[in-house]
Amino acid sequence: MEVESVPADCRSLTVQVQEALARRSDEAPLIPPEVDASYYESAVLFLLGPHCGSNGREPCLILNKRSPRVKQAGDLCCPGGGVSPRLDACLGKVLGLPAFPLARWSRWRTWRQTRPAETGRLATLFATCLRESFEEMRLNPLGVRFLGPLPYQCLSLFRRVIYPMAGWVARQTRFTPNWEVEKIVHIPLRTLLEPSRYARYRLLTAPDLEGEIVPSQQDFPCFLHENGEESERLWGATYRIVMIFLEIVFGFKPPDPETLPVVRGFLDENYLTGNNH
Repeated sequence: MEVESVPADCRSLTVQVQEALARRSDEAPLIPPEVDASYYESAVLFLLGPHCGSNGREPCLILNKRSPRVKQAGDLCCPGGGVSPRLDACLGKVLGLPAFPLARWSRWRTWRQTRPAETGRLATLFATCLRESFEEMRLNPLGVRFLGPLPYQCLSLFRRVIYPMAGWVARQTRFTPNWEVEKIVHIPLRTLLEPSRYARYRLLTAPDLEGEIVPSQQDFPCFLHENGEESERLWGATYRIVMIFLEIVFGFKPPDPETLPVVRGFLDENYLTGNNH
């Protein structure tokens, strides 16, 4: 598959993303049939916007960096969290009203007609994304344009399923992180298509944690984000979600990890528990 470039025009990009995600979602169920009801459900917002570059109009991926006060401190992640079934179901119904984000989605009417059972779940999951994003970074929920669902991620070890929802925010440029978020990170989409930005993340584990989560040493594929003094590593579940998006929309696959340089990291107890002091 030939890798496509990122359109410079934001309107063209949002159309391309919507069409690519629509083709994919038409061929696959929203909810994984193999996952039982005991799995913890969460939804995350795969947030895009035109906020990078010298003129502030280059398309980018907008992520949160987790604060030292929460688990997995320092990791880059999509805003989102656990589904609150009753609350988010009510909010989801509002999102489907005329002039609200889901009603403006090009596939909304088709989903309501052909996939009525899944439409309510889609609305609930998107409501979760917007509610959590407002809490974490004060994202204006009415300023987000829904672009479509991405494939779910099943984390069998933690009995958890993650539902990523793609959205576009055009006007809001300032975000206010809460205590869970250290800062907001903007990654230009064009850099995600550069093979030279990828590496192997060699994670070393503190001796008292060996065997609990990972071995004493393990390699993970990662993306290196460098922007002036800002240096971040994207890896783990969020990395997998980003790679799926890039393949669906642009036909991009990252290089074979075995061919990539090694960068090192360290996993200690605070990573698993968070530091609330």
